[in-house]
Amino acid sequence: MKGLCCLVFLGFLLLNEGVLYTTAKQFQDVLSHGKTSSHVRYHKKLNGWSPDQNNWNEKLYPSWEEGDPRWNDCWRGGRVVARLTTDSPALVGSNVSFAVILEFPRCQKEDNDSNIIYDRNCKNDSTDFLDDYVYHWTKWIDDCVWKNCTSNNTHRVFPDGRPFPHHPGWRRRNFVYLFHTLGQYYQKTAGSSATVSINTTNIALGKHLMEVLVYRRGHRTYVPVATASAPYVVTDQIPLFVNLSQKNDRNISDFIFIKDSPIIFDVKIHDPSHYLNNSAITYKWNYGDGSGLFVSNSPIITHTYTLEGNFTFNLTVQAIKPVPCKPTTPTPPYPTSSGTKTPTTTTNNTAITTNPSANLASPTSASVMEYTPDGGCHIYRYGHYKAVISILEAILEVNIIQMTSVSMSVAQATNTLVDFIVSCQGSLPTNACTTVSDPTCQVPQNMVCESVEITDECLLTIRRAFNEPGTYCVNITLGDDTSQALASTLISVNGGSSSRTAQGVLISFGFLVVFVVIVTFLLYKRYKKYKPIERSTGQAVNREVLSVYFSNFKAVLFGGSNERDPLLKSKPRIV
Repeated sequence: MKGLCCLVFLGFLLLNEGVLYTTAKQFQDVLSHGKTSSHVRYHKKLNGWSPDQNNWNEKLYPSWEEGDPRWNDCWRGGRVVARLTTDSPALVGSNVSFAVILEFPRCQKEDNDSNIIYDRNCKNDSTDFLDDYVYHWTKWIDDCVWKNCTSNNTHRVFPDGRPFPHHPGWRRRNFVYLFHTLGQYYQKTAGSSATVSINTTNIALGKHLMEVLVYRRGHRTYVPVATASAPYVVTDQIPLFVNLSQKNDRNISDFIFIKDSPIIFDVKIHDPSHYLNNSAITYKWNYGDGSGLFVSNSPIITHTYTLEGNFTFNLTVQAIKPVPCKPTTPTPPYPTSSGTKTPTTTTNNTAITTNPSANLASPTSASVMEYTPDGGCHIYRYGHYKAVISILEAILEVNIIQMTSVSMSVAQATNTLVDFIVSCQGSLPTNACTTVSDPTCQVPQNMVCESVEITDECLLTIRRAFNEPGTYCVNITLGDDTSQALASTLISVNGGSSSRTAQGVLISFGFLVVFVVIVTFLLYKRYKKYKPIERSTGQAVNREVLSVYFSNFKAVLFGGSNERDPLLKSKPRIV
């Protein structure tokens, strides 16, 4: 009987332990809301990441379901928003990175010590701030040392029980970030932003999801404040796009370009982790106009279409990347998100080949490894781009062939009118714009646009008025629906007729002469004095000469006024 009781008690303990084990919360329950990822069985362990079957410390890190009302009170002054971004798509084998930035409620910001403070320069509709701090975490841990932080109820461990890493600035890391993808998680402490990067070698091709859960430091526990998620893509094709540009093209985004004018093709490879930095990259072009194939080592090339119509151009980019050689081992087929499987013999998920010409003829493999004569290895990777463009006749060139000043009567000469005779090549324009700027052509002063109707030859006259004299830069632009071309010239405007200018100069000079004469006469009358006749012969001669000079000058200018000064007539002269 005693043995039976012991067995019952032992069974009860085992049952209780099993219940506790089954009810223990795991990372996948919190981060995936109980949904197990379907990719887990295909993926190897990511470097530095842990499986989400690990137990979660619910007491220290409480978890809330979406819609729980506690989310509304988890932060003072409002809700925190987490912005998760990624540099996806990523070429398989490269790194894909993620960045989280926390956006705090209005009038809150992070200071240099990672405390959250109120922004005094922010205009808040509510009353004045009662305190400088929203969360003064530095004060909470002022008396805390690295090995003994329990005095301030601070527990420096992650949800899985691992201790926080000892960073030099650990006091400024008041947020815990938990990243989750592919059935694995990564945890770190940081301030109001955090980044993480993973290598895609062991990740299946296709679209995946990265999730992040953010906790803030609390007095007794860590408090969840925000969640975010973002999709990312792993591809076996080199991510790229092509920028097309052309002189005189009015809208480069509509893929409509001009005949007989060079188009610039600029290839941009998306490789933020610099995975292809040491690769030999070639570009093979087929412009779709029957001109043949072109191979280049430069990402920038030009091509001129000489015919009108719609053309499909194709670009194939090949990258030959040096890699370490590894022994060949049979492995399961490389998985893809669509579930397709191709039986191959692989080395670290890359197919072995000894026929490089076959790879060039059919560039569809994600990465094909080849042994080199010097004992090294490299892999081939490819990218493709295709687009349809339209080629139309358009305005190619504009020339100002003559400028003529328009004659006007004096009554009408308020402005100076100039006729610009303009010619163009290519299609006929439908509108003309004239921009008048300073002599450097940098500061526009006036712009006039108008519709024009030309039915035969591209030759038209544009009349423009200038209010003030000076030197101007004139830009004339002719355009239609798809293109435009510009011509510039400098023009000097006089502002009036030469006769009016000369007449004004003469009148001004006449007034100046009269003014000088009057001033001279007044000065002479005021300062002339009668002095006794001195015996000095030299002085007498000088005075006589001066007196004769002023007398003659006065006689010429004021001949009719001699009667007003009879004393000068009867004054004896000095001999």
